Amino acid sequence: MSDADTAPENRTDSVLAPVAPADRIFNLDMLRGWAILGILAVNALTFAWPFAIAFSEETRPWAMTTANVTGDWVTAVFFQDKFRTLFTMLFGVSVFLVGGERDNAARGGLLRRRLFWLGLIGLIHGLAFWYGDILLHYAYCGLLMMLVRSWSAGRLLWVGGGITAVWTVLAIGTGLLAPVLMSALGPEFAAKAGAGGPQLSPAEIMAVVEQVRGGYGAALLQNFQAWMMAQGASLFLIPVSVPLMMIGLGLFKSGYLSGRAPVWLYGLMTLIGAANLAVLGYAEGLKVTGGTLPVEGLAAAAAGSATLITLGYVSLLILMTRFGLKGLTGVLVPVGQMAFTNYLSQTLVMVSLFSMPWGPLWYGTMGPGVLWGVVGAVWLAQLIWSPLWLARFRMGPLEWLWRCLSYGRWLPLLRSGT
Repeated sequence: MSDADTAPENRTDSVLAPVAPADRIFNLDMLRGWAILGILAVNALTFAWPFAIAFSEETRPWAMTTANVTGDWVTAVFFQDKFRTLFTMLFGVSVFLVGGERDNAARGGLLRRRLFWLGLIGLIHGLAFWYGDILLHYAYCGLLMMLVRSWSAGRLLWVGGGITAVWTVLAIGTGLLAPVLMSALGPEFAAKAGAGGPQLSPAEIMAVVEQVRGGYGAALLQNFQAWMMAQGASLFLIPVSVPLMMIGLGLFKSGYLSGRAPVWLYGLMTLIGAANLAVLGYAEGLKVTGGTLPVEGLAAAAAGSATLITLGYVSLLILMTRFGLKGLTGVLVPVGQMAFTNYLSQTLVMVSLFSMPWGPLWYGTMGPGVLWGVVGAVWLAQLIWSPLWLARFRMGPLEWLWRCLSYGRWLPLLRSGT
């Protein structure tokens, strides 16, 4: 998830070793850092409120102040689905960098062990701390992705991109056609359809909040119930996640993620992403202000183009790195090198603040506006602590643990000369 182990293909399992810090790929670490920070912006609401809040948009129990409306808009436009998409693409790259070609038995064995430990860590993470864990999902998707890791860049992009394009068209089409269909079927059918999901009233949501605030046992029970629901949904995401992993690996093998594609292509993808972002921002803005959309369902349709926006972000960051702003994009690199540690430490910080009895128990007290202050504070902490840690150590503490488990031996953690 956070590292790119490399070894010559003729090495045996006994001498496989993690990639040296000097051999890491700048762009991958930079993009991974961007992804890990952005993911927190989306996950923050699920740390601070019950799982059902995602399905109760019309009955959210906070005041619709300017700060809350703006916070919700920023998350929906700039973050929702974009950073999970990027994280998933980059995981596809790591499957290849760890496992090598399919005919490399030693590295294939290493990859299977890493996926096993990733799944186990994800299981503990999801059950004991936070139901929104993505690691278990990546572990079993990785078992599928490892079967196609030796495909050519073109084949990966055509297959992965083709499947993703189908989902994108379906999402856009559903967004545009659903209001028309609901209108044709009448208000009674629309009301029944809207009531079919796990809608909760503000009072019911606050009752769950009080239950979670009652102690670790109650919080654990609520987390388990949400985890079970999330796992069911996670299975349906496999046909979405694996193609995104294919796209990521295809972009890596083609040189796109390394910055070796033509400048005009990065510029074009940046413009396409920006155009989609502008449409989404406009549509979401009208939705929250009560304005009339020129096309009914435009906001939902525009949200279906998240992959194009993600590629726009990637292209812009690569252009910035190529043309004089490497010092700026480089601040993301240490965060990306410690993505596994930073992802799990985000959970530890957030559950300590919101739902665990040893913290201030802010659960159910913050709307999206104030919550952005917490997100910003965690971002700042991780931007500061990541380079400080890596100045003394070879890798993050949880990266080290994961690698030791995968390689089956103790690995050096301290940098030479420290």
